Amino acid sequence: MKTSTDRPLSGADFFLLWMGAAISLAEIWAGGLLAPLGLFAGLAAIVLGHVIGNTPMALGGIIGSRHEVPAMVSTRDALGHRGSYLPAVLNVIQLTGWTAVMLRICGQAADAVVPGDRGIGVRGWILVSGILTTAWALTGHGLRRWLQRGAVTLLTALSLLMTGIVFRRYGLADLLAIRPDGTLPFGQGLDLVIAMPISWLPLVSDYSRFARDSRSCFWGTWWGYLLAGSWMYAVGLCAALAARTANPDGMVLGLMAETGLIGPALLIIILSTITTTFLDMYSTAVSVRSLAPKWNERAVILAGGLLGTLLAVVFPATEYESFLLFIGAMFCPLFGVVLADYFILRRMQFGPPPAGIRPDAMLAWAAGFALYQLATRQAWALGASLPALLGAAGLHLALRAARHPRPGPSPGGAS
Repeated sequence: MKTSTDRPLSGADFFLLWMGAAISLAEIWAGGLLAPLGLFAGLAAIVLGHVIGNTPMALGGIIGSRHEVPAMVSTRDALGHRGSYLPAVLNVIQLTGWTAVMLRICGQAADAVVPGDRGIGVRGWILVSGILTTAWALTGHGLRRWLQRGAVTLLTALSLLMTGIVFRRYGLADLLAIRPDGTLPFGQGLDLVIAMPISWLPLVSDYSRFARDSRSCFWGTWWGYLLAGSWMYAVGLCAALAARTANPDGMVLGLMAETGLIGPALLIIILSTITTTFLDMYSTAVSVRSLAPKWNERAVILAGGLLGTLLAVVFPATEYESFLLFIGAMFCPLFGVVLADYFILRRMQFGPPPAGIRPDAMLAWAAGFALYQLATRQAWALGASLPALLGAAGLHLALRAARHPRPGPSPGGAS
């Protein structure tokens, strides 16, 4: 039997863990992408997108909390043992990309607050943040738990200060006067929101496996990411609307620097990068070890941190929107299959998985990916994320039912 030492994390710990993940410059940046929708439609997309995206994210965590397995292992029942290799490889790629994105955004924001002639330049800040985040990811679970509590509490207070400064400069009347320009369909805006919590689905069980119980883990995850993610997106949306900028995170932090709050602005930049990006670094190692269990976890974390930091030096941050949509296209249908398999077909039972590949599950995943692409190109009103997730889940259930039909009544009727 597992003890509280083996599974130490409470619902409050998960609330703070995912709140820390959501308070990030990337969320503010992504909120700015919704500016073409205008204030009301943008806020509607933010709230609805987080509700839709957070639900499968938190449900995915239930598999880890009930069965103490990391996220990529949780795909094995649905896809087969060998079938799980493909999402694990894709997850390593996307997590390394996220590490590079986050460190690059950190470097650019820090350089904007402390320009190169007075600071250390974009690359210098990338190296500093990369080293600090890698060190954070290398700490043990016990120490990291307390570091996370302190960091997120401080980060929340600083973010409240940041939000107050933005709305002192740009009032509600100014925002209401701005009209949407119609260049972004609502469905695509919704996808840009849903993609953020969905991007955590391939690693949520890496942390929920340490939960004391599934219920508190689910609600701590759901509420922590919903509240902080919606908040950061809204700040980015409002800043982008008011300042007519494609770089709302830099504008927000620039306002803090103008008022003499350079230190708090830098703390927000560094702390938000660490509390978000260490999750990517640690889970990169977990996904790699699902493919090669004998590899040393700390060595893989160190290698992943180094690679992500080096990529950040040359990462094209202008491709961020496309990166978000690619993540949604890959992982929305995948976890539609996984969640349908676990909650409906297996009725929340897990393992042992088949050794090979489940072709029906892989086909449903591929069909969901194709549906996502179709919905994106045709600008469906519902967006692409939800149809892809539900479509892949439905096809998986239909294919399994066709292969294993329920027995009908005997020809002779009841005896």
